[in-house]
Amino acid sequence: MKQFVTMIFCLMAMAACKDAERERQLASREAALAEKEKQFALKEADYRALLRWRDSLLAVKDTLGAITEQAWPEDVLGRWNSKTVCKESSCSEYVVGDQRAGAWEFSADSAGLFTKVFDRNALVRVYAGAFDSSAVRLHFRSDSSAQRRVEMDVELSRSGTGTIKGSQLLKMENGCTARFTVELVRASNK
Repeated sequence: MKQFVTMIFCLMAMAACKDAERERQLASREAALAEKEKQFALKEADYRALLRWRDSLLAVKDTLGAITEQAWPEDVLGRWNSKTVCKESSCSEYVVGDQRAGAWEFSADSAGLFTKVFDRNALVRVYAGAFDSSAVRLHFRSDSSAQRRVEMDVELSRSGTGTIKGSQLLKMENGCTARFTVELVRASNK
């Protein structure tokens, strides 16, 4: 009888060990599932953004079904040499006084107005653009797949003198901000 009780006790202990192993496996599966759900949520956010973008393109169509193409004014259109200087910053990546030079190209297509920013002939970012009689407004937001989430707003005054000046506000996901002055000079066609 003692052997029978000992054997039952051993079987119960083995079953308890298997239950602990199953719980570990279940916890591991739950963690993997949570990670996949997080990745799916990011993809779903991208998908929703693409749907909004597509819908905005469809909304621009005129009554004949042709896409209305916007254009920059002649005093803005084309390539400009840029100089940006950091004027204030709460970000460790940007120090007051930092200067950067590059090229900005204002162009348009059926999707709207945009500005490409180049650094040593490499495309760095593309701003969405808008303008009125006195100012040019540009906006950039990194997509959800970017390592760092960044949002930038630029406001430039239109003077029509071959020089455009304004400011750029950069906001990062960690809450820091940096403000820059922007000066654009019309690029020569050499």
